[in-house]
Amino acid sequence: MNAIRPWRSIERRISRQIMVGKVPVGGDAPITVQTMTNTPTEDVGATIDQIRRCEDAGADIIRVSCPTAEATEHLDKITRAAQVPIVADIHFHYKRALEAADKGAACLRINPGNIGSSERVAEVVRAAKANGCAIRIGVNAGSLEKDLLEKYGEPCPEALIESALDHIKLLQDHDFHEYKVAVKASDVFLAVAAYQGLADAVDCPLHLGITEAGGLLGGTVKSSIGIGSLLWAGIGDTIRVSLSAEPEEEVRVGFEILKSLGLRTRGVRVVSCPSCARQGFDVIRTVEALEERLQHIKTPLSLSVLGCVVNGPGEARETDIGLTGGGSGKHMVYLSGLKDHHVEDANMLDHIVALVEKKAAEIEADMSDAGQADVVVEAAE
Repeated sequence: MNAIRPWRSIERRISRQIMVGKVPVGGDAPITVQTMTNTPTEDVGATIDQIRRCEDAGADIIRVSCPTAEATEHLDKITRAAQVPIVADIHFHYKRALEAADKGAACLRINPGNIGSSERVAEVVRAAKANGCAIRIGVNAGSLEKDLLEKYGEPCPEALIESALDHIKLLQDHDFHEYKVAVKASDVFLAVAAYQGLADAVDCPLHLGITEAGGLLGGTVKSSIGIGSLLWAGIGDTIRVSLSAEPEEEVRVGFEILKSLGLRTRGVRVVSCPSCARQGFDVIRTVEALEERLQHIKTPLSLSVLGCVVNGPGEARETDIGLTGGGSGKHMVYLSGLKDHHVEDANMLDHIVALVEKKAAEIEADMSDAGQADVVVEAAE
């Protein structure tokens, strides 16, 4: 496909690969989507329930806060219940990192420089090695070290990069190399410049994010610009969209960013028009309802929903299923790019949902058959 349309090519930065639990990060592994719970980790039931919702939305890795001994006391119940790797978020209290590593965390999110002496860093590294934990170094423009602020006068790309390199050295001095790094800022320009500079300076996986991005709408826009521009440039191995919204919304936005760049495919990709007076049905409400009702579909496929015949047939030719508005409450349905049948207003939503579910099942069956065929061929060889 890239040979046919080279303008769609993204050449990813070469990084070494680490493992976060059973999930590869970096190298040629798919870019992973992360989020973070907002329940008190001490409330095991509520935290597991929220993790389940994030897993259903497609989260590859989930982070939980571990600020207290009570938070880590029953962390093993959470890590055992989770179907994806759990990252323990640690600040200042190095013992929480030791406890989290022993309780099954797949990764420790720390800044080695803010957990105390070199010996404390060494203890954390020993615990990480003993338990097969990765470490994420999390540099943030809002919590830069005092000496760097004095040196540079304000948070700037050079300050974030220097902080990251200092933290990396602390881990390398203890012969620890299973780490990924983030240099986040709420300012899009600052974050992007810092990641660009860091990408040239290190070979480790990079965790992307625009921190404190805002609410669902504003935060989505800022994150899409910042994370999207870096991914487009080939930078980034794992992402977290930081929103003042439920964590499952972060996951959905993250996947939409990746889907828009052709870097991951999951669920239904909807192509829809903004609607106008030509529309044959209420496009806005229809798309809202379809997106809500099709959240359970994890199979990658495409659906076009356009209100009239101006662009509808053209878009339908490029999607698995297409819906184009017509007159008198009758609308055209396209299957695999070809006109197939009409649908009435009253049955339209249920009909399209059923078609999508059927198409997803067919794709899954084809994938299963192809996998079985591969097994047969391998056995024959």
